[in-house]
Amino acid sequence: MDRHDGFREFVVARQQALMRTAYLLTGDAHLAEDLLQSVLIKVVGQWPKLSRGGNPEAYTRKALVNQYISWRRRPRPELPSADPPERGASYDGAALDRIVLRQALARLTPKQRAVIVLRFWEDLTETQTAEVLGCSVGTVKSQVHHALTRLRALAPELAHLLSDSELEEVVR
Repeated sequence: MDRHDGFREFVVARQQALMRTAYLLTGDAHLAEDLLQSVLIKVVGQWPKLSRGGNPEAYTRKALVNQYISWRRRPRPELPSADPPERGASYDGAALDRIVLRQALARLTPKQRAVIVLRFWEDLTETQTAEVLGCSVGTVKSQVHHALTRLRALAPELAHLLSDSELEEVVR
C-alpha cells in the first residue's frame, strides 16, 4: 500500500473548492495557484497521518490561510506599469458591488480577510471557521465584527450591504 493512497482522489474531489478559497484570499488567479500548490506539497507530506484519522480538508484550509498570511507578511515591491488601467467596461449594480467589495477586501488585514472569506464565501459556520483558523468561536465573532466595520469604512457605498446576512448575497 502506497503511503499517499487517497491523496490524488482528495485533490481531484476538493481542488475547485480549495482553489476558490485560495483565489478569494489572494485576489489573483496566478497567486492562488501558487498558494494552493505550495500547500498541497505540505499536505502530501502529512497525508499518511491525515488519512488515518485527521481531517484533510480542514487541515488544508488552515494551511492555505496560514501560508497566505505568511506570504502577506513578506514585503513585495510594487512594479510600475506603463499602461493606464482600462476604463471601457460597463457594469450592472451587482457586478459593481462585487468589484468594490473585492477591492475593499484586498485592503483588510490577512486575518480579517481570511475570516470573511471562510465565513461568507466558503459558508463555514463560526465553529468550523474557528477550527480552520485555530482560534475560539469568540475570536471569529470579534474578527468578523471588526472586519465588517473596516469594510464599511473602506467602502461606505456598500455599508447597507455589509450586515452578516446581506453580505452573503453580494458575494454570490
